[in-house]
Amino acid sequence: MNKITKILTVVVTCLAIGYFSGTVTRSAITTWYPTLIKPVFNPPNWIFAPVWSMLYIMMGVAAGLVWDRMEYEQTIVKKALISFAIQLGLNALWSYLFFGLQNPLLAALEIIILWLFIYETYIQFIKINKIAGYLFLPYLAWVSFAMVLNGSIWWLNR
Repeated sequence: MNKITKILTVVVTCLAIGYFSGTVTRSAITTWYPTLIKPVFNPPNWIFAPVWSMLYIMMGVAAGLVWDRMEYEQTIVKKALISFAIQLGLNALWSYLFFGLQNPLLAALEIIILWLFIYETYIQFIKINKIAGYLFLPYLAWVSFAMVLNGSIWWLNR
């Protein structure tokens, strides 16, 4: 498989996981979420879909670039891709906890673990491919913001 095919495979996988985790979000966005007290820095709902779409694309490109190094650095690439898969699963789990279970506290605890796995993936990716590591920085920044937003929503609605 060539580099472009690897990148496209992971991008499509990330977008599919984002889409399916978004199915939990879509119904709660119009029913439960509007009833919550939100901080003044809460962005408008329309911003989340394009931001997450771009982040999933960047994640997929990053993982594809790392996967492309498999034949040269097999052990470190496998470890990095395992971290990537775990953080992607935790990313999907957050939507279920926050919107599906409507549990901001549990989601706030989980997002801390998610952030740590994103950071670990970034550290591993940058050792293998600098561009792959840099592609994770906006994701890390957005999840940092989401962590503060999640915690604030929990605090305001406890």
